[in-house]
Amino acid sequence: MELMDPLDAMFLIAESREHPMHVGALLLLEPPEGADPDYAHQVYKRMIATDDIHPTFLKRPAAPLGNVGSLAWVQDDEIDWEYHVRRVAMPSPGRIRELLAVVSRWHGTLLDRHRPLWECHIIEGLADGRVAIYFKVHHALVDGVSALRLFKRRLSTDPNADDCVAPWQSLPNAKKRPRPPKQERDLQSILRTGGKVVTDLAGLVPDSVRMLRRAYGDTDLEPPFAAPKTMFNVPIGGARRFAAQSWDIDRVIAVRKAAEVSVNDVVVAMCSGALRSYLLEHNALPDASLSAMVPISTRTADNEDAAGNAVGAIICKLGTDQADARDRLEVVHASMSGGKELFGSVSSLAGLAYSGTAAAPLLAARVPGVLTFMRQSFNVIISNVPGPREQMYWNGARLDGLYPVSVVTEGQALNITLTNTAGTLDFGVIGDRRSIPHLQHILTHLETGLADLEKAYL
Repeated sequence: MELMDPLDAMFLIAESREHPMHVGALLLLEPPEGADPDYAHQVYKRMIATDDIHPTFLKRPAAPLGNVGSLAWVQDDEIDWEYHVRRVAMPSPGRIRELLAVVSRWHGTLLDRHRPLWECHIIEGLADGRVAIYFKVHHALVDGVSALRLFKRRLSTDPNADDCVAPWQSLPNAKKRPRPPKQERDLQSILRTGGKVVTDLAGLVPDSVRMLRRAYGDTDLEPPFAAPKTMFNVPIGGARRFAAQSWDIDRVIAVRKAAEVSVNDVVVAMCSGALRSYLLEHNALPDASLSAMVPISTRTADNEDAAGNAVGAIICKLGTDQADARDRLEVVHASMSGGKELFGSVSSLAGLAYSGTAAAPLLAARVPGVLTFMRQSFNVIISNVPGPREQMYWNGARLDGLYPVSVVTEGQALNITLTNTAGTLDFGVIGDRRSIPHLQHILTHLETGLADLEKAYL
């Protein structure tokens, strides 16, 4: 048995039927030249033909009883391949529209806590001949950064390489350390987790006070509990709608250079423009600026390969009250810069406590009636997860797209997550099916948001 880190346990405790807490990805693969018609079946057989499973993908909650018993992990000895890995075919005509519709349905279903917390769907029958893979894994096991890193390290830049493994397999060249006896592992887990907490507790109170004082006193920073009410901050159901699209990263880089900001600043401003246009379309734009929770990785060089969660949350002012794209980008840049400086000046535990304070309305929103009077800390989640910069392949199949499929929850009905693959930025937009009408329109507004930035700076 292994003790869970507090942040990992939170994702299990917060889960319910209406609020699945898994993250996912949709991959599009172009089969290698000369591939057989049953190529998808060959991929399926290759992925399950292994008994070398990474320990992360053997873990499940100990004695799960609803949300009780979710404070420790146990490991299964084997995988039920028929359950965890499924080969499916798209109905005719096999357009991307049908693919996104079925991913929307799959992403709204809970993972079984009596099994390791992941599933994989290998999808054939697309009209353009490509094969899609939809993979989902519980947020308690990995965060977005570690999930994308996991995929990247199982791909290759060599189109002729034939040694790529499935996401749940250990890497062929990974060094396997001998595992100590079970009782010794349990003791090590307690000492490691407890020791880290004790070390950080000494600076927790002064660091937390300093963070809150800065957040409420600096006009560039957005403090917790200050977001305006929007159509995104409502109760949600369990059904989801998912939309995805790619943009040429060179367009974003051109704006970044002209504005002398970061790529992420341009991306967040692009989203800001899209949200402003979408809310105007529905006559629902508030007078005050929206704010976004922008996750940042808190991994250090000595834990970059670890599973689990290592994230903080910057609350970024989006400038949606500004009609001019240049003004919105300036607001975003100032807010993101201040947030990063704030996190860099305190301990990891203080950063976690601040992130927990900002996210407190998410938990409180589960209480009936709370959303009618409680202010949210942010209106939407916007996450930019680093991906591979070079063209990648999986045993000769070219990676054409890698679209994140993230989490929405009570009071936060919309999530925009993106990553980069070779020369593109791949956006995945997920929303509550009932609360976010015509979600696919957000993709159109993202294009408008980027075009407006290009007009302002280029």
